[in-house]
Amino acid sequence: MITFLSGGTGTPKLLRGMRNLVNDDQIAVIVNTAEDMWVSGNHMSPDIDTVLYLFAGLLNTDTWWGIRGDTFSTHKFLEQFTDAEFIGIGDKDRAVHIARARMLWDGATLTEATEGLARALGVQARVLPMTDAEVTTYVETPEGPMHFQQYWVGHRGEVPIQGVVRKGEAAPKATPEALTAIREADAVILGPSNPVTSISPILECAGIREVLRDQFVIAVSPFIGDRPVSGPAAALMEAWGMEPSSAGTYELYKDFVDVFVQDRRDETEVPGAMRLDTLMSNEGKAEALAWELMAVVRSAAQKRA
Repeated sequence: MITFLSGGTGTPKLLRGMRNLVNDDQIAVIVNTAEDMWVSGNHMSPDIDTVLYLFAGLLNTDTWWGIRGDTFSTHKFLEQFTDAEFIGIGDKDRAVHIARARMLWDGATLTEATEGLARALGVQARVLPMTDAEVTTYVETPEGPMHFQQYWVGHRGEVPIQGVVRKGEAAPKATPEALTAIREADAVILGPSNPVTSISPILECAGIREVLRDQFVIAVSPFIGDRPVSGPAAALMEAWGMEPSSAGTYELYKDFVDVFVQDRRDETEVPGAMRLDTLMSNEGKAEALAWELMAVVRSAAQKRA
């Protein structure tokens, strides 16, 4: 089994390629939940849903969020009665939010709710929230703290930020399911997702770093030079007091990572890093990167045997 740590769009792109090599039931994905929020009374879990929709064959891979071909009638009609939602939520996507909210209100944990949604969508991979506790990423702005989704989606990342903070339970416990998925994995892969808002919330869950140190771990940098492949990683790394580069990313992971992967075009030097083409501009390139990573996994397994 291969276990991924995932958030945003970088790791899901790699997952799309990996699915051509590994059966879905041999993949586990531990997903960031620090971007979850309640919208119009329903529970939005964007990173979980991106992974669920990918494995269900529903994901809109033009945007890497939401359901392909979804309509927005409810979102548009709602504008007549209340302030517009800051994020456009499709009708089918909203149905998933409603179903999750109902399960949570009925006493289910987020892990149980995610399992129920995966079952209903026919997903064979293990999609696991990092924690069942509530923890949220906020950015510090001149006007005060702002939920990350409001910053990145509502304001398109155009608000100056001075820091990044987590709110909610301090050092939330990783779920037993997430820890087991790491312990039982042949390898753990941190995809090229945002180090600050996608991967670090998972690493901050109690127990995660400890089990990672006992596993074979590959981490893929989301940077080429000082620019992330996509998203606001550079601004967030700077606000977090870290160098916005592959070197800064390596500093976050170096206590447990065995193989650190940089793009072959990256001018930043990280000693000992493996150089590959990490720019997954289409499914073929994602599959090619997955092949390279699986070759590393197999080689490491042979050395351990």
